[in-house]
Amino acid sequence: MEQYNVTGMSCAACSARVEKAVNKVPGVTSCSVSLLTNSMGVEGTATASAIISAVEEAGYGCSLKGAAGQKESVSDAEKALEDHETPILKKRLIASVGFLLVLMYFSMGHMMWGWPLPAWFNDNHIAMGLVQLLLAGIVMVINQKFFISGFKSLWHRSPNMDTLVALGSMASFVWSVYALFAMTRAQVDGNSELVMHYMMEFYFESAAMILTLITVGKMLEARSKGKTTDALKGLMKLAPKTAVVIRNGQETTVPIDQVVKGDVFVVRPGENIPVDGVIIEGSSAVNESALTGESIPVDKAAGDLVSAATVNQSGFIKCEATRVGEDTTLSQIIKMVSDAAATKAPIAKIADRVSGVFVPAVITIAIVTTIIWLLTGHEFGYALARGISVLVISCPCALGLATPVAIMVGNGMGAKNGILFKTAVSLEEAGKIQIVALDKTGTITSGQPQVTDILPADGVSENDLLTFAYALEKKSEHPLAKAVLEKASDLGLLSPDVTSFQALPGNGLSAQLGTSTLIGGSMKYISTLVSVSPALLSQAEKLAEAGKTPLLFAKDGKLLGIIAVADVIKPDSAQAVKELQNMGIHVVMLTGDNERTARAIGAQAGVDQVIAGVLPDGKESVIRSLKEKGKVAMVGDGINDAPALTRADIGIAIGAGTDVAIDAADVVLMKSQLSDVPAAIRLSRATLRNIHENLFWAFFYNVIGIPLAAGVWIPIFGWTLNPMFGAAAMSLSSFCVVTNALRLNLFKIHDATKDKKLKKQVSFEPVKETVSGKSVNKDVNNKETASTINNSCPVSRSNDINNNINKKENDTMVKVTVNVTGMMCGHCEAHVNKAVQEAFGVQDVVSSHDAGTTIFTAPEKVDEEKIRQVIKDAGYEVTGITQE
Repeated sequence: MEQYNVTGMSCAACSARVEKAVNKVPGVTSCSVSLLTNSMGVEGTATASAIISAVEEAGYGCSLKGAAGQKESVSDAEKALEDHETPILKKRLIASVGFLLVLMYFSMGHMMWGWPLPAWFNDNHIAMGLVQLLLAGIVMVINQKFFISGFKSLWHRSPNMDTLVALGSMASFVWSVYALFAMTRAQVDGNSELVMHYMMEFYFESAAMILTLITVGKMLEARSKGKTTDALKGLMKLAPKTAVVIRNGQETTVPIDQVVKGDVFVVRPGENIPVDGVIIEGSSAVNESALTGESIPVDKAAGDLVSAATVNQSGFIKCEATRVGEDTTLSQIIKMVSDAAATKAPIAKIADRVSGVFVPAVITIAIVTTIIWLLTGHEFGYALARGISVLVISCPCALGLATPVAIMVGNGMGAKNGILFKTAVSLEEAGKIQIVALDKTGTITSGQPQVTDILPADGVSENDLLTFAYALEKKSEHPLAKAVLEKASDLGLLSPDVTSFQALPGNGLSAQLGTSTLIGGSMKYISTLVSVSPALLSQAEKLAEAGKTPLLFAKDGKLLGIIAVADVIKPDSAQAVKELQNMGIHVVMLTGDNERTARAIGAQAGVDQVIAGVLPDGKESVIRSLKEKGKVAMVGDGINDAPALTRADIGIAIGAGTDVAIDAADVVLMKSQLSDVPAAIRLSRATLRNIHENLFWAFFYNVIGIPLAAGVWIPIFGWTLNPMFGAAAMSLSSFCVVTNALRLNLFKIHDATKDKKLKKQVSFEPVKETVSGKSVNKDVNNKETASTINNSCPVSRSNDINNNINKKENDTMVKVTVNVTGMMCGHCEAHVNKAVQEAFGVQDVVSSHDAGTTIFTAPEKVDEEKIRQVIKDAGYEVTGITQE
C-alpha cells in the first residue's frame, strides 16, 4: 500500500470526494482516505503522478509520503503526526474573539442593555451599521479559510462543511449589507420608522459569531484528534535519536539514520537500544515493555536478539546491528498502526454513503426552508435566519469522524499492550468471532518439553536419579533429553562423564559409567531389561494418560525410577480459554498428537473440542470445515500455520516477538500469552461499541437539529433557533464524537468482569467417540457431560475431518498403514511424519507411538521397500505394512 498526505479536507464529504476521484484512476484497485490523519492509502498499479493529479483536480492537495524511492523514517512520520492545526486555530480564535467582543458591544450591548457609546454615535444609525460591517468583515477575513475552501469545493461540485459555514456566514453578511444600504436610503428619505426596521435586520454579529464558534469547535476537535494519535506518537518518541558505534576502534556517537547493518554498537546501563541487533559481548536485563507491554525485564546474553527502543537496565553490552531504519521492530509496529489508520472499517461505509449526499441535501433543505417561510408571509430576514440556521447546525464532520477516531484510539491501545491489528477491518471483525481454533504447540503449551515429575524407585533419591539421567542424556540429541538437562542444570547438579554411549533408535540410550551400565528409554524398552514394580508401572500408565512421556532409567539391571517429560501448558492458557468461553466463543484445539495426549492437554486447558492428528499442512482444511459453522479465528505461530491463518476469517499470530511483519496474520500478538487473544477480541468489541455510539450521536444530532433549525416545531411548541446557537451546536458535535472515542483510552483490555456472550453462538453436533470400549455420544457444548468421561473433552481425528471435506477424492486414494517400533513421544511421531511427507509428497500422515503405527493416504500404491528405508533413516524400525 502506498501512502499519501492529503491537504485541504475539512469533513467527511471531502474524504468521500477524494476517494471517489482516486478510485476512478485506471490501475487503482482500492483507496481509503482518513480524515483523522489527513492521509490516503492506495493499492494498485497506478502511478503516483496520476493519483496526485486526480486529487488536485478534485480540489485538494496531495503528496507521496517520504521522498521518491526512499522509505519514510520514524522522525518523518513523527513530524507528520504533529499537531500543526491547533496553534494556527488558536491564533485565529484569539483574534476573532477580540473583534467579535467589540462587535457584540456595539450591536447588542448598547441596544439591549444601554451600554454607553461615543457621543457622535448617538442617533447615527448609519455609523453604527458601518462599524458593525467593518468589524464583521475583519472577522471574516481572519477566518477566510472557510470561504476559500467552501467556495472552492462548491466550484468543484463537491460541497463540504466549509461550504455550509461559508454560505451561512456570507448570507448573513450580504443581507445585513443590503439592510444597511436600504436603511441609508430610508434615512435620506426621512422615514425614521423604516430606518428602525432595517436596523433590526442587521445580522453582522451572526456572520461573525458563526465563524468564531465554528473555529472554537475546530480547535477543540483538532486538540482531541491530536490525542487520538498519542499512542502512536508515544511509540515514535521511543526511537533513539543517536547511537554509539565503534568505528576505527573508537566509540563514536552518530545520528540514528547513519547506523548501517553490520555496525557494532555499544549500550550502557540505562540507555535505549538504538537499532535491532544481536549481542556479541556482555549480558544484561532488557526492559521490552515499550514493544510487548511486558513489564518484567528479559535476561539477555551473547547470541540473543535485542530490539530498538528497549531499555538496557543492568549490564554493558556490545551488539551487531541486524535491522536498521524502517526494518526495525519499532518501525514495523509504527507502520502497522499507521497502515491500519489509513484503512477503513466496513461500518464506515454507512457514514461515507451518507456524507456523499449530506451537504447538497442540507443546502437544498436550507433553500426550501427559506422559501416556505417566505410563502407563509414572513419577512425575508426571518425566513433567511431559518435557512442560515439549517446551514450552520448541520455537521457532516461528526459522521466522518465517528469511525476513524475510534479505530485510531483502539489501534493505539492495542499497540501499547503488544496487540497489533493490521487493518481497520481486522479490528472490527475480531469482535464478531464465534469459533477460536488454537494450535496446541507454542500456543496453548510452551512448545518446549519440560520435566514434570521425578519418581525415584525405593532406595533411590531424586538427586541420584536425576544425576544418572543427566549423565546419560547429556550426549543425546533427542528433544526430550534437553528437558532433563535443563532440569538438572537448574538444580545445579554435576554430571559424571560416561563412555561407550549408544543411542538405540526408537528404544533408548545406554552408556558406561565407570564399571556400571546405565540405560534409559521408554517403558516398553526398559521393561524388557529390568524388573519394574507394579507401583511404578501404574504410575507410568497414569503419566501417559495425562499426556506425559515417562522415561525410565536403570543402573546395572536395577531400576532407578521414572522421569516424566511433557510439553506443559502455559500458566495463563486455562484462564484464557475460560474467558473465551465466557464470551460465547467455541474453543477448538488443533494438535498433531495422538488422541490420548490430545485428550489430556485439552482437559487441562478446558477447551470445548480437540481435533487430534492434525499436521501443519492439514490445518487449513480443518479451518475450512469449521468456517461452515461460523466466523473462525485461527491462533498460531504465524510460520508453520500460515495457510490456516490465511484461510481463517481472522488469523492471529501469537508470540511474534520481534518478527511482527507476518503476512498471513490479521492480528499480531507480540507476547506468547494466550490471554492476549481474549484481550484482542475484547478490545475489538469495545471499539465497535464506541463506533456505534459515535454514529448514533452523529445521526441523532442531525436528525434532531435540522428540523429544529428549519422551524418545524415553531407552529407546535414555538421553538426557534438563532443561527448563533446553531453554530455553537455544530462546533460541539464533532468535539463530542472525538471525546467519546478518547474514552477507549480508559478501557481495561484484560478485565474480563464485563464480558458478554455473543447473541449468535455456534452449535455443534454431538461428537461420537469410543471411551473404554463403549460408544458414547457427547454434546460438545455440555461441559459437565464432557468432563465426566475420563475428565476429557470431545476428540475428533483430523483424518475424519479431512475425509469429510474431500470424501469424493479420498474414495480413489490408497490407505497405507505402517507398523513402526521405537516411537516414544509426540516428537518421535512428528519426526516420522515429516520423513514420510518429504519422501512421498503426502500431507495426511498420522503417527501414534501408543499404537505403534503411521497411517497416510497416497494416490496409488507406494514402494514398501522405500517406506522401510525412509523410516529406518529416521531412526525407527518397520515391522509391517498394509495398503488398502
